[in-house]
Amino acid sequence: MQATVVSVDVAVGDAVAVGQQLVVLESMKMEHVIAAETAGVITAVAVAAGQTVYPGDLLVAVDPTADRGAVSAATTTEGGPQSELGSVRPDLAEVLERHAVGMDDRRPEAVARRRRTGQRTTRENVEDLVDPGSWVEYGPAVIAAQRRRRSLEDLVARTPADGLVAGVGAVNGHSTIVMSYDYTVLAGTQGLQNHRKKDRLFELAERLRLPIVFFTEGGGGRPGDTDGTGASGLDCLAFSLFAHLSGLVPLIAINSGYCFAGNAAILGCCDVVIATANSNIGMGGPAMIEGGGLGVYPPTEIGPMSVQVPNGVVDIAVADEAAAVAAAKQYLSYFQGPVLDWECADQAELRSAIPENRLRIYDVRDVVATLADSGSVLELRPEFGVGMITALVRIEGRPLGLIANNPTHLAGAIDANGADKASRFLQLCDAYDIPILFLCDTPGIMVGPEVEKTALVRHVSRMFVTGASITVPFFTIVLRKGYGLGAQAMAGGSFKAPVFTVAWPTGEFGGMGLEGAVKLGYRNELAAIEDDDERERTFREMVARMYEHGKALNTATYFEIDDVIDPAQSRRWIVSALDAAPPPLPHAGKKRPFIDTW
Repeated sequence: MQATVVSVDVAVGDAVAVGQQLVVLESMKMEHVIAAETAGVITAVAVAAGQTVYPGDLLVAVDPTADRGAVSAATTTEGGPQSELGSVRPDLAEVLERHAVGMDDRRPEAVARRRRTGQRTTRENVEDLVDPGSWVEYGPAVIAAQRRRRSLEDLVARTPADGLVAGVGAVNGHSTIVMSYDYTVLAGTQGLQNHRKKDRLFELAERLRLPIVFFTEGGGGRPGDTDGTGASGLDCLAFSLFAHLSGLVPLIAINSGYCFAGNAAILGCCDVVIATANSNIGMGGPAMIEGGGLGVYPPTEIGPMSVQVPNGVVDIAVADEAAAVAAAKQYLSYFQGPVLDWECADQAELRSAIPENRLRIYDVRDVVATLADSGSVLELRPEFGVGMITALVRIEGRPLGLIANNPTHLAGAIDANGADKASRFLQLCDAYDIPILFLCDTPGIMVGPEVEKTALVRHVSRMFVTGASITVPFFTIVLRKGYGLGAQAMAGGSFKAPVFTVAWPTGEFGGMGLEGAVKLGYRNELAAIEDDDERERTFREMVARMYEHGKALNTATYFEIDDVIDPAQSRRWIVSALDAAPPPLPHAGKKRPFIDTW
């Protein structure tokens, strides 16, 4: 190669050993050590420092046959003096020191603040979530973009990772992107650099198809960064990039403590929100509320769990961060495929799960727990839309979404909140190819002047348009009541839409509830009966005749349903249908444009 001589390290007459440095050349800003290939004596030096040399030029001559005397082993090799194997050089020491600055054992004051609020540190949460030894962090050396107002030393010490710990680790053995705002760094606010870090990880999530678990505690946008070039920062990409992931990869938010403004926007885009009892979640924190002239409020009065759980913002409410992490692991597991080890309750218990008295309520959650694999039920939004139950479950280790009417609320009638809850859950399951099981026990869609004030017509119709759009296999088991439009909504729009529609022996069917049908259809006949007792007796006889006509076994004779089954055989029907269904078709991008945040 063409190069410049940096140094000549031997002279004529010197004895040299194998590997000893003779000349150092520089080419394209890189140094190359020319070492002796054999022991011997230098007989000629043809170059000097500063000289340009070309391919084929003589540098030095070594005579291996000359009297070498006592030539010692080489003490230098290419690259200069070498450290002992495994030792830490100064450059590595600097890197390790910088990484260590953000670790909990170097930040006792920050750890103490978390202990005072009964919370864990960011890194403790991440360590609990990811499988041991699997964590790789992106951007741990990043600091806040405040170099114009603070010293580098101060920023390194007080703003490690710019308040956002982010990286890739395995959760349940599957690669997952994990991100967490660090409330001990500038109140977990969204700084210029941690926005850029989010952008980087969001793009990786799209490229590698990795789910994201995001710990969202923090105060929103940060006004104190000085190193940017913009005026408002509204051209940041994080929210657009994150929202674009909806429906492509599972998005899980975990929150403990305060979560306001931009942090809440990230949380709100997620498929599922897991929040601890001490969470306060709001689109604006105290400063924004006061700045808007809306009054002065402490943060604890903004979006507490007593508000955000029953209104449906929070999907899974837990006691603390340890429980939140456990819930996140369980939730992710349904999107990571079947499990081999499972067990279930004695399915014969289902034969007595529905009361013989057709007017007596029961707890459908007991049915779900018995039907599903033991310990596999994860219910979402249990305190919102309480007339509808949505849960992720397993049957013989296979993940399913489950939607069930709750007969303890409005007899299982579908109201606006219940319809919204079920419709969004249908989107969630369909987006990630999870089959769906409906457990139907509904008198229909709720009626009355008051419920119409909730825009019921629009909300309930979401179940029909969403049900007609899903492509995953779905199944309907009618536990008891299957009446009117509500029953059709619990079957994707029609009893012929599911892979199978079957009923337990307690099933009963009709275009509307039996009592209502009699009152409406035989109004004149009943009104003509003057005696109150006689009218009531006639009414009950008519209801009984309609029940006989609409009970499951008679309905099956018209082939409106596929069969009436022994409840203990329900799992066999489900597994048979899962086996018969073809595997999901691969799709290059999203299956659905997004999952509705509501």
